[in-house]
This record gives sequence, structure tokens and C-alpha cells, in this order.
Amino acid sequence: MTPHASSVQFSVGPATRAYAGFIAALLMGFASTRAHADLKLCNRMSYVVEAAIGIDSANTTATRGWFRIDPAQCRVVIQGTLAADRLMLNARALPIYGTTPLQQNGQHTLCTAPDNFTIAAARQCRSGQTPAPFTEIKPTATADGHLVAYLAEDNEYDDEQARLAAIQRLLVIAGYDAAPIDGVDGPKTQGALAAFLKSRNLPAETTQSPNFFDTMVKAVQTPASGSLAWCNETPHAVMAAIATDDGKAVVSRGWYRIEPRKCLSPDVAGQPKRIFSFAEAIDAEGRPVKLSPTRTLSWGGNTTFCTRESKFESNEQGDCASRGLSATGFAAIDINAPNKTIRLTTP
Repeated sequence: MTPHASSVQFSVGPATRAYAGFIAALLMGFASTRAHADLKLCNRMSYVVEAAIGIDSANTTATRGWFRIDPAQCRVVIQGTLAADRLMLNARALPIYGTTPLQQNGQHTLCTAPDNFTIAAARQCRSGQTPAPFTEIKPTATADGHLVAYLAEDNEYDDEQARLAAIQRLLVIAGYDAAPIDGVDGPKTQGALAAFLKSRNLPAETTQSPNFFDTMVKAVQTPASGSLAWCNETPHAVMAAIATDDGKAVVSRGWYRIEPRKCLSPDVAGQPKRIFSFAEAIDAEGRPVKLSPTRTLSWGGNTTFCTRESKFESNEQGDCASRGLSATGFAAIDINAPNKTIRLTTP
């Protein structure tokens, strides 16, 4: 972390089925927000984020967003000399990471919109606008007269660590074993990355492209040719799990989040003799979507394996309840079929 640089820092919260949560805590810098050119946000998180800026000036509060910022990159979000009484920030991760993986305890509630927006009067939301918590920031003035603020996590990655941790996180979402997500390189991470690139027919030099995260996010959302994939054709997010049987042991693993109208391929290691799948639609609060009081929108079968509410991997499938797990019905997948795409549709 750059000494004395102002940062909005996010601390890791407990994992949930919807995905890991974060609690925002603000670390203030000491620079004035007046009479400096350009405001720049720098991302030292293990997430691709989108940011919105709030600007208090005289009797007007305006908001503007969304600015996409890749890990280990900076982006100018306001150009020219600033004359703001107060600057505020709201940040969100891309939907691929799960439901609200960034939560902010902002002191100010301002208006945003789903897509790119500029709102001139941002304290009174109109139709199509959504109130959101914004945190006040005091960016630091750099030697060249600009202002900079950093988005950071508790472990305070530097740029190189943030980039590698972000790659690890996307690999894990895609089903590859790149854990732990710690920003530390090694044979495990390199092996998972190589396997991912090979499965998507991407050359090794792709990792050095300035658009690498855009390429990787799109690839994670697209099933590899001939591989097992879930394609979510519903308007809801879906959480999915797989179980593999290699003839010696059965391993169940989840949850994989599939956004609406997106596909995702889990990593199937080894040479399993049988593969099973379960998936369930969830609402914005992470609760199962119900088709009736007694029926959820889910896709499974009659073969029971152990699951849990949060992220899990279990190689023991007997007596799930005594181990604090749930017995869930999975459907068998034809591993010999050339097309192993599971289409999740609404009845």
C-alpha cells in the first residue's frame, strides 16, 4: 500500500451460499478535495469492480457511474479541477462473483441506476433509480497535482498480488482448484491457469494482454467445448453443485453461481465414471425461488449426496444430517454424450 494514500478498504466477512460478504471501513487521507486536477480510483482488490462517484457541491449532490476498474489498474473518474465540498464512493463487484460480494456501510444514501448514468439531483430518487449507500472519501494529492484513492481489502495487496488473487478467484469460480485466494504464485495456481487457458483455446500470452480480465470473465461465463456446463435460461441467479464418482470415492462440491442468461463450466478433475448435478434458483436475498408453497425452482434427481448452505466439498456421503449437512437429490449426467450442457429452464 502506498504510504498515506487514502483507501476504501473492504474486510472479509463470513461465507454464505450467495457468496462471501464484505463490510466496508473507510481509511481517510488528509488531502483537500479542492483545486486539484482529475480524480483517479485504483483497484487493489481481488475483484473486477464497478464504481460510482457522488459529488457534493454547494446545494447540489450529483452521482455518476459505473466505472469498471480491473485489479491492479487505475481509472480517471473525474477530469479537470474539482471544487467539491465532499466526494463519496459506492463500489460493486461484477455479478459473476455472486450476490453482493461488496457491502458498504455508507453514511450517505444517493441515487444510482443499473447501467451507466449521470444523476444531477441524486438525493431524491426517481423512477428507474435506486438508493444506494455511499461512503465519504478524502483522496490523496499526488506529486503531479492529481487526486487518487485506492480500493483495498484487509490483506492489503500490492498491485501484483491483487492481480494474481483476482486471477485465482476467477479460476475458482470457473471450477479450477486455485485456492487459497492469497495473491501468492505457485505450481497449483499456474497449473489451474494453464488448464483454463487450454480448455478455452487461449494462448499463454493472453495473460499479459491489457484486456485479460475482460477475456477471462467472458471465458468463465462460456462453457468450454465438450465440457460439462450449466446454462441458466431463467431470470434468476442459480446456485449449482456437482458430484463425481471415480469408482473409489464420491465427491460432492458446490456452490457455483450462474447468472441469468449465462453459462458456466465446473472443473471435473480426473476420470470420473459417473457425474451428477443439482441446481436451484435463488432470489435477490439468496433464498430459494418457490414455484408453490412446497416446491422450489430446482433441477435434480433421485441420487442423494451431501451438501451444505455455504461453499462446500465433501468426500463422505453417508448420514449427511449427523454431520450438519443436507441430503440433496442429484441427477445423473451422461458423460458419454458429446453435448453435456445442462439447460436450466423455467417450467
